[in-house]
Amino acid sequence: MLTHHDVTIPNALQVFDEVKNTGLKCIGCKDIGLNIDQYKELFAGFRKHGMQSFLEVVTYSEQEHFRGIDLATKIGADNLIGGMPQYTKKTMDHIKQNKIRLGFYPYIGKISSHPCILGGSVQEIIKDGQEAEKCGINGINLLLYRYTDDSQKKLLEATKKLRVPLIVAGNVVNFDQIKELKQNGVWAFTIGGAILEKKFVKDGTNREQILAVLKSL
Repeated sequence: MLTHHDVTIPNALQVFDEVKNTGLKCIGCKDIGLNIDQYKELFAGFRKHGMQSFLEVVTYSEQEHFRGIDLATKIGADNLIGGMPQYTKKTMDHIKQNKIRLGFYPYIGKISSHPCILGGSVQEIIKDGQEAEKCGINGINLLLYRYTDDSQKKLLEATKKLRVPLIVAGNVVNFDQIKELKQNGVWAFTIGGAILEKKFVKDGTNREQILAVLKSL
């Protein structure tokens, strides 16, 4: 993700140019941080290089949420991830009724703060995911490593009760976490700030960070 602290970085176009030929197949950013023309240029670049694109909605009000959906449509995003759980059904209804070609992977659980954090019991989070599945979502965007409880491993194990693909977003900062996600069959995960903060290759470039992560998969 071309993001830091849940905001699209202002130099997203330049960073994309640096990492576009690393072998990345999926890339994205948040729904805040750039103007519409910058978003259009950025997502056009994603398409040109054959990447699946993701726009993550991290805003809280219903008006802001649907503004994010409108943005995703205008810039040609392939997938919408995030979005507050209380809007999941209404979002799926909107996508279906307007025949919008957009994959949808909402948050589940109790979301708060910015950057977003995850609350609620493991049972509540999984039940939320199961209710979202009934709406016809494409998958789930889980803030596993931003879970405020100390039961991250229990939550990860419990997600095996869900049927749809799982994206883990937020605070993926080391190779041990990546190994854990692989071992538990997680479909995808997002990394943003950890690349920019050089968490994977000390003093390495953004390109070198990406290559190190891809090599670990």
